[in-house]
Amino acid sequence: MPKMKTHSGTKKRIKRTATGKVKISHANRAHLKENKNPNTVRNNRSANYMSPSDVKRIKKNIPK
Repeated sequence: MPKMKTHSGTKKRIKRTATGKVKISHANRAHLKENKNPNTVRNNRSANYMSPSDVKRIKKNIPK
């Protein structure tokens, strides 16, 4: 059976931590920050982890 290929779009957007959690970035981070609330911009800097129900689906795309 051939090796499973990693999904290219997924590997650009998520990272897996050493404990197996899936780390993702917040929405509204990229641009137009002057129009956004400073509290929102500040809170989006912190780590964001994917919910366990979605992790099962995502781990199939990144077989490491």
